[in-house]
This record gives sequence, structure tokens and C-alpha cells, in this order.
Amino acid sequence: MIRPMQTTDTPDVLALLNWMDDAPHREVFAPDARTAAELHLECEDSTCLVDADDEGNVLGYCAVSPFRDGVVIEGPISEGGHTAALLTRAVDHAEGLPVYAFCALDNAPVREALEVAGLTPMHTTDFFSAPLQRLTPAARAPDGHTISRQLPQAEYMALYRASEDGWAGRLDWTPDEYHAHFHRDDVRLIALMKEGRPVGFAELELNTEATRADLTYLAVHPAERGQGYGRTLLALAAAEADTHPALMTLRARAHDHARAARALYTRAGLTPCRSIVTYLKDSEEEA
Repeated sequence: MIRPMQTTDTPDVLALLNWMDDAPHREVFAPDARTAAELHLECEDSTCLVDADDEGNVLGYCAVSPFRDGVVIEGPISEGGHTAALLTRAVDHAEGLPVYAFCALDNAPVREALEVAGLTPMHTTDFFSAPLQRLTPAARAPDGHTISRQLPQAEYMALYRASEDGWAGRLDWTPDEYHAHFHRDDVRLIALMKEGRPVGFAELELNTEATRADLTYLAVHPAERGQGYGRTLLALAAAEADTHPALMTLRARAHDHARAARALYTRAGLTPCRSIVTYLKDSEEEA
């Protein structure tokens, strides 16, 4: 039976989340919570559904949460339940808005259910990783360049805008939002400067629990490409992460169409470690 999630379902849903964690091929977009209190907070802004058997045991979980211009599917996570039916019920709650979903490339059952529900694969994002010490030997600024760990918002936004058409999420940040982001304890910015202006930057998020640093953005101005700045920024980012004893690896990501980034990571010695497929069901609103 597919029904709204109840408080008494929390232990079973947490068990499903941990079951997903045990095998990379089961990965889907899902709550970060791994405690009852955290899960309760995350579910406040979501429509959460479960698939329960006749005895009340939860076999599957799926939710719908606000995302970008529509909603995102959390899950479905199902261990022996009705994956397609659970997902279809969740998609019905989108009420015609665009529906996004994210799923491990190897998660065949969920990928099949997503496509049956009308979602289309848009692109694959591959993740690459390497030990920090493999990357740090090249961590030095070229002659005539300096390193800065902060940028005025206008300079950051100009480089952000110029570097990649798909990067739009931060262009409407207020000064307060920009300041708050770069004053987070887990965020680091490394900008490469030439004659007082930034030619590129690398941005990191430090994940001490996972003992890794995530390279969230690497940008080189189009007019400055072809000079090795990408490799330099990658090494500088690794060196910054290496100053934190709890961190052991650097992880980066690139969409399947980002040939330059993928070539950069491969040449630098990063290896593929994870692949996620992005799905979309377009808005059903009438034109």
C-alpha cells in the first residue's frame, strides 16, 4: 500500500537510506538525514510517501521537494517493494511542474521506473578522484602570477558568468548571500591573479566526515585558456585541501559533454569513481 509517510515509519525509512548507502549502484537523490530528528526536519518541506506491506513494514520511500523551477524526486528507494507505482504516485504530486531526478548510472531498476514514469535522461555527470598527494607537486603559481583566497563579488560573478553558460545558480546572489557562502567554515576559494585581475578560480567544499575535498567549481576565463591554468588551479586546490589533516582525497565532477574538464582530470591523474544520470520530465502546463 502506498500512503503518506508517518512518524512511526521513520526507523524503516532510515534503514532504507542506510541500505542505499551500502551499495553505490543503489544511489538516488535522497535525504542527507541519517537520524530521526534530521529526517523529520528534512521532510517538513516535502511530500513524503512510503510503500508499506500489510503488516506496516516500509518497503519503499519516495518524496517530492521544491527544486529550481519545479520539483525533485527523492528516491525512489525500494527493497522488494513496488518501485514504479511509488514513483508514479510521487510524480502525480508535481501537479504539472517540471520534475527532476538523479540516479546512479548502474541503478537499472530505478532508471527503468523513471523512464516508465515519463522522465527523460538529460546527461550523465561523472565524478573523478585522486589522493591529494598525487596532485600537490604542481601547486605553484606561474611566474608573474599571485594567489588570492578572496575576490570582490563583481569580479567573481564576471568570471563565473564568462566561464560556463550552464552556471546560472549564483548570478542572482545578493551581497549578503555571497558573503555568507564564502565565510562558511567548509568553503575555500583559490583565485589565480595576473596583473591584479583573476584569470581563473577553484572552489572547494571540505567534507571531513568523508575525508575528501570536493572541487565544486573550476573556472578559467575563455581568453586565458590553453596556458595550463586549469592544471595549476587543480593542484592549488589540492594543496589547500592538504593543509587539513582529516582530508585525503580530492573529488571533481564533469558532465558528459565537458570534454576539456574530463581531459584535464584524466591527465592530472584523477580516476572515475561515480556516475549520476540527471532526468527531467518537462512541465505539462499548456502553452
